Amino acid sequence: MVFTKRLREGVRRGEITCSVRIWMRPHVVVGHRYQMEEGQIEIDSITPIGLPDITPELARESGFLGVIDLLKVAKHGPGEKIYLIRFHYIRPRKKRVSAVKP
Repeated sequence: MVFTKRLREGVRRGEITCSVRIWMRPHVVVGHRYQMEEGQIEIDSITPIGLPDITPELARESGFLGVIDLLKVAKHGPGEKIYLIRFHYIRPRKKRVSAVKP
């Protein structure tokens, strides 16, 4: 999943854990992980919703100022189906440093 630059820090901090997408069909699969910069996003659920379900609260939970702000970004291509995607961010693992023998 790709997020607009202004949302990425909120996703990394765990403040944004859902996204509304307008697609022809789902582009992600529950349980799968998708690369986001250095970490990953794991999809927890995908729920079909309707336009009335996009409330100001849901828009803010998704990292937007309001419904109109969200709708400007949510549509990807010719899609007409609206999906609420819940996810969590997985931080990258720290690389182990192995001792070098002399």
